[in-house]
Amino acid sequence: MVTHIVLIKFSREVTDTQVDKLIEKTLKLKDEIPGIIDIQQGRNFSNRNQGYDVGMTVKFENKQALENFGPHPKHLEVVEYLKNEIGLADLIVVDF
Repeated sequence: MVTHIVLIKFSREVTDTQVDKLIEKTLKLKDEIPGIIDIQQGRNFSNRNQGYDVGMTVKFENKQALENFGPHPKHLEVVEYLKNEIGLADLIVVDF
């Protein structure tokens, strides 16, 4: 099993509706992309967040499933929404 962790920092103020839509789109990926075992995403509430607004974890069957995830059209739709509709300032990714 491979775990993919992503921390997201927005480049501007966003509405709760925009964040809810991002989370909804992200969680649907489990049913749309093969190889995902579990996916979680939510708003950060820690005061140690260093400005990161949302966290996500995705558990994949294996490394190949992770590699297939990045270029998958459904994943790219979420990335497009994040970059263009919400505004992405920074992203941290850890895979193990």
